[in-house]
Amino acid sequence: MSPVTAGVLQLLALIAALALAYRPLGDHMARVYSSEKHYRPEKWIYKAIGADPSAEMRWPAYLRAVLAFSAVGVLFLYLLQRLQGVLPGSLGFVSIDPDQAFNTAASFVANTNWQSYYGEQAMGHVVQTGGLAVQNFVSAAVGMAVAVALVRGFARSRTGELGNFWADLVRGTVRILLPLAVIGALVLVACGVIQNFAGIHEVGQFTGGTQQWNGGAVASQEVIKELGTNGGGYFNANSAHPFENPTPFSNLFEVFLILVIPFALTRTFGRMVGSLRQGYAILATMGVIWLGFTALMMWTEFAHHGPAFDVVGGAMEGKETRFGIGGSSIFAVATTLTSTGAVNSFHSSYTGFGGGITMLGMQLGEIAPGGVGSGLYGMLIMAIIAVFIAGLMVGRTPEYLGKKIGTREIKLAACYILITPALVLCFTAAAMALPTPGSSMTNTGAHGFSEILYAYTSGANNNGSAFAGLNADTQWFNSTIGIAMLLGRFLPMVFVLALAGSLAEQRPVPETAGTLRTDRPLYAGLLVGTITIITGLTYFPALALGPLAEGLAA
Repeated sequence: MSPVTAGVLQLLALIAALALAYRPLGDHMARVYSSEKHYRPEKWIYKAIGADPSAEMRWPAYLRAVLAFSAVGVLFLYLLQRLQGVLPGSLGFVSIDPDQAFNTAASFVANTNWQSYYGEQAMGHVVQTGGLAVQNFVSAAVGMAVAVALVRGFARSRTGELGNFWADLVRGTVRILLPLAVIGALVLVACGVIQNFAGIHEVGQFTGGTQQWNGGAVASQEVIKELGTNGGGYFNANSAHPFENPTPFSNLFEVFLILVIPFALTRTFGRMVGSLRQGYAILATMGVIWLGFTALMMWTEFAHHGPAFDVVGGAMEGKETRFGIGGSSIFAVATTLTSTGAVNSFHSSYTGFGGGITMLGMQLGEIAPGGVGSGLYGMLIMAIIAVFIAGLMVGRTPEYLGKKIGTREIKLAACYILITPALVLCFTAAAMALPTPGSSMTNTGAHGFSEILYAYTSGANNNGSAFAGLNADTQWFNSTIGIAMLLGRFLPMVFVLALAGSLAEQRPVPETAGTLRTDRPLYAGLLVGTITIITGLTYFPALALGPLAEGLAA
């Protein structure tokens, strides 16, 4: 079987698995967030934190709860790292330096999981399981809660109430993420992913000395890092490490975990707004972009550009032989079109255009299908922009799901789509203009610029993957990328929740003959075009200086 055929078959198997899970998981999540029943363990949690799960919140209260919970998470994780040297189960590792502790705390709470450290050489069992793994769950649940709040804004009318953040957070964790993580962890253990609390031990004898690795609860952390679109690896090699991702089957299963909740949330959206066709329209938009990016990535990486490529059947540099070009390309697109950031290959060694595709996937806003929760609310923001553009074309007040898109709504949507590019481009410009950050680049020219652009694109978009080659463990990058991650995560949430509150207060607008049907293929095509044009106009000059220049020069 040719490598191309193998890659296509893997893609078809993945699509089939996602299709099978789409309806039951999407319906289950809709029931979870619509239920008024509280399970006994959930009641214990509410009592412990002093929350009333039945109290409805308007958007300012919902936002304050999100920010307060996340701020406590940053502080707790920062202190846990700073105290690691005196904690039991730390494998003899010292406490983390302040700048790196801040960067890591911001990273995991913001669902970014950017890592400027070697996991197996810096973090002990307590920090890994009691700090990082916990944030993998709750940061994902926060994203889902904000997405559900926006959906309620569309579904409700003449009220500013968006639900209860604490109930959404706990239900998302207890009823969705935990059960799926338990099942997924068992599958990964069966595939050969390790799960233990072993200390540092030798794994073999090599020329010039021995190689040592530490064990860990890897399977349980691996499953939620993918399922919650987090991405931080237990080991520095991330999902290219055989302890995290040992076989082609585990590789495909991990891609399935990355995509299953973001895609299924479109059905949850359709259920909660009372129109499955609206959910299918959003699903179709996400699916077209994802399949297009995957096909383009496989084409660029399989294309032969010289004798070395001919011998191996494509660009194999930086890729694991057990996954090949097909499995690596599918993983790379999935992880950068979502906010996952896990890697099973070396993105810096992709072809010039291939590296550009990974970067562009993040710059779209990671909405196809995007992160857990963040992908759905990001796509709904773009849907509002699309109906606004359509309204301008025909001279009508734009409407979406029976809600008028007026001045307030479009200002909030515009602020949402502007904040992340501003962070990416401003921080990249500053890093290139100052002498100290530039010394961290391994390469010069277009590829060196791509290293910097990729780092801030990954941080501000809450992805977390690295182009590699960049020494990001410096005070400059730890601080600025940490700030970019926090602002890129929580400032957009401000606009999303404000928009949700504005929509919930409106009276529903009756549908007329002039209403744009947003559940038709025509609208899905308009939405794809809007996303592509907005991203192209925003990032094309920067991409032209980096991956496009490198690809054209190859």
